[in-house]
Amino acid sequence: MAALAGRLRALLRWRPALPAPLSRLAGLAAAPYRATARFLYRRMPKGLFARTLLIIVVPIAIMQAVLGFVFLERHYELVTRRLSEAVVRDVALLVDMLGTYPQEEDFDTFTRMARQDLDLSVAVLPLEPLPPPRPKPFFDILDRYLSEQIGKRIGRPFWIDTVGRSSFIEIRIRLDRNVLRVIARRNQAYASNSHIFIVWMLSTSLVLIVIALIFLRNQIRPVERLATAAESFGMGRPIDDFRPSGALEVRRAAQAFIEMRRRIERQMEQRTAMLAGVSHDLRTILTRFRLQLALFPDSDEVRALRHDVAEMNTMLADYLAFARGDGDEKAQVTDIALLFEELEAEAEILNAQVSSSFQGAPEVTLKPIAFKRCLTNLVSNAARHGSTVRIDGRHAEGWLTVTIEDDGPGIAEDERENVFRPFYRLDQARNQDAGGSGLGLAIARDIARAHGGDIVLDDSVDLGGLKVRVRIPV
Repeated sequence: MAALAGRLRALLRWRPALPAPLSRLAGLAAAPYRATARFLYRRMPKGLFARTLLIIVVPIAIMQAVLGFVFLERHYELVTRRLSEAVVRDVALLVDMLGTYPQEEDFDTFTRMARQDLDLSVAVLPLEPLPPPRPKPFFDILDRYLSEQIGKRIGRPFWIDTVGRSSFIEIRIRLDRNVLRVIARRNQAYASNSHIFIVWMLSTSLVLIVIALIFLRNQIRPVERLATAAESFGMGRPIDDFRPSGALEVRRAAQAFIEMRRRIERQMEQRTAMLAGVSHDLRTILTRFRLQLALFPDSDEVRALRHDVAEMNTMLADYLAFARGDGDEKAQVTDIALLFEELEAEAEILNAQVSSSFQGAPEVTLKPIAFKRCLTNLVSNAARHGSTVRIDGRHAEGWLTVTIEDDGPGIAEDERENVFRPFYRLDQARNQDAGGSGLGLAIARDIARAHGGDIVLDDSVDLGGLKVRVRIPV
């Protein structure tokens, strides 16, 4: 069975090898298709609501265009042809009457019969040359059908005017001794109510599109709420008011998201409880070490042990902070400008010259303790490796961007991604006496990504050292 399945997969992947000329021709034919596809992809809307609306509107527009062409061009053309034939038959009858039966000198009976029985205004004029032909409209099917039928049924010189008076048409037939002038209403020879059909068609389509928009919006809104809830959960914001709604498939996705959130929160609570126990046990042992060392007389060995215990305590706090990730902290409105002042004070403790600036509204919603830890790790890093630190913040267009620059040695471009790995230390800082656990940047990036943003390293153009940019949505 496995061999048979392998043969079937190979057969499905098989493509016939085309000759070189055909292959080049296929490549040339595919190039316009790819260019058109790229153009449409760049121009077409990206949102689900806009795309679904386009799927609804485009078929309706195509259907209306086809229906309008078929109905108006075929149906009204046929109706106009039949009406024109009827008018020309009436005119032919009048011509035969004038040539066959004797008439009064004033043609009173003739004109009365034409007016009462045929609903035509008729006048018998003295023999005179016909007026010069009027300009013919290019798309006027009435003029074309009338001329065709008069030439076929009557076969005499004629002159028609279908443009001069919009509500009437005038026909003049040159006879042997007279000129017959016939004036008929335009709607006797032409189906002139096509606009009513267009109005009804467009009005009905507009009503259907509005109804479709209402229903479509109600179907898209649960998807938008689900996306908003997922983004809020990713940034650590509360989403207690989220409830599954919408179509069955959307409800299933929303329920799956709720269950996933519950599992993640439960795992975070279990991990936090476990880490709290581990932290308590290890800190108890370290406290015993410090008490026991306090009983020993002061010496170089005791001071070295005290330094090791203090370093272990610091490393333990870093490990626990990295593992915990501050998932239990709630987002709240925070003053970033005030946070910058606290960062300046902490950097000055490390003997660094610090300056800061902030643009935009300082109040943003985030996890204050976690975000402060993120910026503190970055500022402390900059203060340890440089003597001048500059902090710039900007709140605009829904994003909070914090830039930290220093005049230190910087980080090589090929190492900028490695320094975010947990416990990774550059060669210059591998000496344990230099302090640090190799978790500062990893914790900072985890906090930034937990807020829905990221951290990017670059060269500082102004100070010549490292430039760190933290960008999160707020």
